[in-house]
Amino acid sequence: MNAIEARGLRRSYGDNEVLKGVDLNVKRGTVFSLLGANGAGKTTTVKILSTLIRADGGSASVAGHDVAGDPDAVRAAIGVTGQFSAVDNLMTGRENLKLMADLHHLGKAGGRRRAEQLLEQFDLVDAADKSASTYSGGMRRRLDLAMTLVGSPQVIFLDEPTTGLDPRSRRTMWHIVRGLVASGVTIFLTTQYLEEADELADRIAVLDHGRIVAEGTADELKRRIPGGHVLLQFAELRELESAARIIRHASRDGDALSLRVPSDGNVRSLKALLDRLDENAVAVESLSTHTPDLDDVFLALTGNPDKVAQR
Repeated sequence: MNAIEARGLRRSYGDNEVLKGVDLNVKRGTVFSLLGANGAGKTTTVKILSTLIRADGGSASVAGHDVAGDPDAVRAAIGVTGQFSAVDNLMTGRENLKLMADLHHLGKAGGRRRAEQLLEQFDLVDAADKSASTYSGGMRRRLDLAMTLVGSPQVIFLDEPTTGLDPRSRRTMWHIVRGLVASGVTIFLTTQYLEEADELADRIAVLDHGRIVAEGTADELKRRIPGGHVLLQFAELRELESAARIIRHASRDGDALSLRVPSDGNVRSLKALLDRLDENAVAVESLSTHTPDLDDVFLALTGNPDKVAQR
């Protein structure tokens, strides 16, 4: 079953049409990442799916509930961690969590138990009774996410959750996200850190000028972009020359004794290449595969409204 489904979502602000018919399918217990430049419509999409604003057109359901028709049920099933922390700096970490427990009507004893569980889970026990204003950026983000989890949501929207964090704190958040997904939670992630999407996401959609212009796994998206190749390394010049005669459209480097063969990274095509060399008794000392990264994908697919209109 899908945790999130959207069909033809549209939203305008005045004359500015931000979303122009967005379709989404997000499977339960996965990380789905929505990539896009500033202004592409990522945050607007999250706001619609989390019932913060209404769409001008289209339909959507989250955790099996219609976003427009049953927003209360959607809110009961989700958690949202936005770009800006919801932590109250005047309260301690424990007090922030207890406040959220009260808002979820967990009761005094239940709220206390849930707060203690989350303080332990997010490694905040030692700082639990310190004012949140003294927390580092990474600690504040952990507390923010812990507050989102007080109500045990089925779906969590993480809108650029690691912006401004140092690399160590970012990786700590990644570890937490993986743990949540392993427990069955669905994560809808928006981020400008392409490494983050590559590291975490089961599927990625690229949003540009209000439209989804590509969707797939990270590897599938990378294979769409030219520039992938297999680099074959040879021990002797005669082996390099033999390979160059057999393989067309390859670039040779005589000094490095290497041959660069265009490739989409497909396992079948790689096997066919090696079989061909083996059939001709050409010995390859080593090989490495190179595919474009998500930076290349992002740059190739975004930023040109004329290209978007043609897709």
